[in-house]
Amino acid sequence: MNRFREKLNHFSELVMFKHSVFSLPFIFIAMLVASHNESGSGWFGWKLLFLGTLAAVTARNFAMGVNRYLDRDVDILNPRTKGRPSVDGRVSNTQMLGFIVINALFFIVVAYFVNTLAFQLSIPILFVLGAYTFFKRFSALAHLILGVSLGLAPIAGVVAVSGEITLWSVYLAIGVMFWVAGFDLLYSLQDMEFDKANNLHSIPSKFGANKTMWIARVFHFLAIVFWAYFVVTAGLGYWAKLAVLFSAIMLSYEHYIVNKDFTKIDKAFFTVNGYLGFVFLILIIMEVI
Repeated sequence: MNRFREKLNHFSELVMFKHSVFSLPFIFIAMLVASHNESGSGWFGWKLLFLGTLAAVTARNFAMGVNRYLDRDVDILNPRTKGRPSVDGRVSNTQMLGFIVINALFFIVVAYFVNTLAFQLSIPILFVLGAYTFFKRFSALAHLILGVSLGLAPIAGVVAVSGEITLWSVYLAIGVMFWVAGFDLLYSLQDMEFDKANNLHSIPSKFGANKTMWIARVFHFLAIVFWAYFVVTAGLGYWAKLAVLFSAIMLSYEHYIVNKDFTKIDKAFFTVNGYLGFVFLILIIMEVI
């Protein structure tokens, strides 16, 4: 039993399970708003709550598994990542491949039980989720690909409830894309010199720290703009507007602490963005329930 628990901890560290806090709130936000607009009630049912959670977790596990498996050659050279379970042998290559396949199959099966459109989109979504690792080998646009990957969460949420993709969900998804791409730029500042030395493509390695900070600010400004469009297009009121305002304040604070001290990047990345998604969800619950 102890060995099983230890292996479970290794896999949790492998996929950084605690970071699910970034994508989970936005799939539920989309589900709540879709249900509210369709029936007047934000509650979409226990079945979709279970399936939505399972879909989000398995999709993220798949994406992180692919990333860790394909990045072994790079991670072993980076002092920041050489202690990952995928590199130091705590999780073998065979175990990683099995983990990737199992989560992909579970995601497809879950999508089948959601509805027809979700099932039809499941395999294309997996291809997008796996693309990030390849992109950073040849393009600095990898940050936006990561943003697209997490931006699929609200699209999946509205598809689960409504069986269609609405305009407001697209605005919400684009906002998530720019939000994620922006904080990934800040996080990537830690690896700027390593990326340069190892021919990895990133905006920090290409443009330097100062320009990267400005690009991240633009991305986060666009995130707020598209979230505002989401609120207006979805016909939401006071609490939803407060969610956008709170997000703007949190993102401004994130840039303040990173600009002041690069050693605070982890605090900005994990704490600030974690609270942003969680509070955004709470305020949307206040709006629709």
